[in-house]
Amino acid sequence: MTYGSRLREQIAVPGTTPLIGVYDMYSASIAAEHYDGMFVSGFGFAASHYGLPDIGFIAWPDMLAFAQRLRGAFPLHHLLVDIDDGYVDPEVACHMVRSLERAGASGVILEDQKRPRRCGHADGKLVLPLEEYLEKLHLVLAARDDLVVVARTDATEDDEILRRARALAATDADVILVDGVRSTEWIQRIREVVGGKPLLFNQIAGGKSPRLSLTELTGLGVDAAIYSTPCLFAAHQAMETALAELRLADGRLPAADVSTVGVRESTALLARNISRHHGAPTAPEEATV
Repeated sequence: MTYGSRLREQIAVPGTTPLIGVYDMYSASIAAEHYDGMFVSGFGFAASHYGLPDIGFIAWPDMLAFAQRLRGAFPLHHLLVDIDDGYVDPEVACHMVRSLERAGASGVILEDQKRPRRCGHADGKLVLPLEEYLEKLHLVLAARDDLVVVARTDATEDDEILRRARALAATDADVILVDGVRSTEWIQRIREVVGGKPLLFNQIAGGKSPRLSLTELTGLGVDAAIYSTPCLFAAHQAMETALAELRLADGRLPAADVSTVGVRESTALLARNISRHHGAPTAPEEATV
């Protein structure tokens, strides 16, 4: 079974499939311990790879290379990749989709934003004319073999949200995402408009959408949920705390205890990526420093 088929089958299972946003190989290594699905977030990748906000700096070869490294370390995880607007040009979008499918990606998200693009939960988003986006989407759908394609709209006006959601649901896209949904009532309205097409929901801390559990999302008819930034924001907060404490301690590292992550625990985590690749489990106690 292909990676696309496996993800498509998982999304069809009753309940809401979670996909956790990862921004580098280390965050992916931790996420893989807890969840079966990963989401390559444009927000997190722009922050990690470039140190820049998610406003259009990502180059497709960089994103492709990251997806290739992820698949090499995590051969059994679902891997959904954010390709923004397909890097502007439809031919580039199609090339990226074919390349990601060969690299082992499970699916991609293609948005209808035009440049300058913004994070889906930011103000000031602009969208392409619907016909222009649909033309790009149809080309991408024709370019894939079995890759899952999520059609995403960033429309913000009420009537336009519903018009675009309805139009995207009428295509051969596998899943529909309306980003920046503002309430549970709007999730219900979108669910009605897209009919039986699978629906994806994006949660980001501090974003425009409500914080909802998987149980609540299932009750609203949401088939999959991406969590764009929990790893990135947790790392940000933890590093701020650790370095502030180090400075207060005049550079003395804190004493190790059972809850401390040190060189042994980190090495054991990374060793499991080798064992996944070769198909043999490696227990944490077998890792050496």
